[in-house]
Amino acid sequence: MNPDALLGRVRKLLAMAEAEGLPDAARENYNAKAAELIAQYGIDRALIEDGAPAGAVAGDVVMSVDAPYARDKISLLASVADPLGCRLVHRTVPAPSGVGGTVHTAHLFGMAADIERVQMLYTSLLVQQAHGLAAARPPVWEDPRAFRRSWMAGFSVAVRDRLALVEEAARRRAENEGRTTAADGAGEQRSVAVVLASREGLVEAHLARVYPRLRTTRARQLSGSGGRDGYQAGQRADLGEGRRVPTQERPEIG
Repeated sequence: MNPDALLGRVRKLLAMAEAEGLPDAARENYNAKAAELIAQYGIDRALIEDGAPAGAVAGDVVMSVDAPYARDKISLLASVADPLGCRLVHRTVPAPSGVGGTVHTAHLFGMAADIERVQMLYTSLLVQQAHGLAAARPPVWEDPRAFRRSWMAGFSVAVRDRLALVEEAARRRAENEGRTTAADGAGEQRSVAVVLASREGLVEAHLARVYPRLRTTRARQLSGSGGRDGYQAGQRADLGEGRRVPTQERPEIG
């Protein structure tokens, strides 16, 4: 299938999955198919770009993340970005004087097609996460914000785990089909594994040029009890197999 037509199908599936009040089984079906097509699109674009005379070039984009729960939303973005071949730097600066608080942005690094995949899926999952969070009921004895943070963390872990499985399955399927590309138009055949490893190297090199010194923050320790419910919601939203809170470590500017 043409990669652009395939991406059009993904957009339609995600739009259906975002519908409010949709039964869990239907949402899961739409999202599972969308995740498979997104993975296939990533392989197709990688092979096309690798075979082009100009080759592939890594890029980056800065995404604003709004309150409330900006850190938790960035955790979701990171959980989508990592399995899809992108890297994320979480940036924070003090809000303007008189406003207070902190401004959060996510600097996303990757190949253009992978950044597009991440943005599309993250936008949809953010809507689905909001639907699930609105329906979740924290225990009466618990701080609602603590419950919601742990719920969102569980959701993000489920997203990351399931996407990792789907992406790996797409790679294995492409390798089993014997798909290759002629690198730089020179006739040299390169396997899917070699192409993806080359793209990963380009992304890491671009990240290192922009941020030569990064530090990894400690994992957040969340006290709420919503992790399991959030994880199960993440499974229904697409995504499965997993671990629970605390959330993953992520790089920040050093």
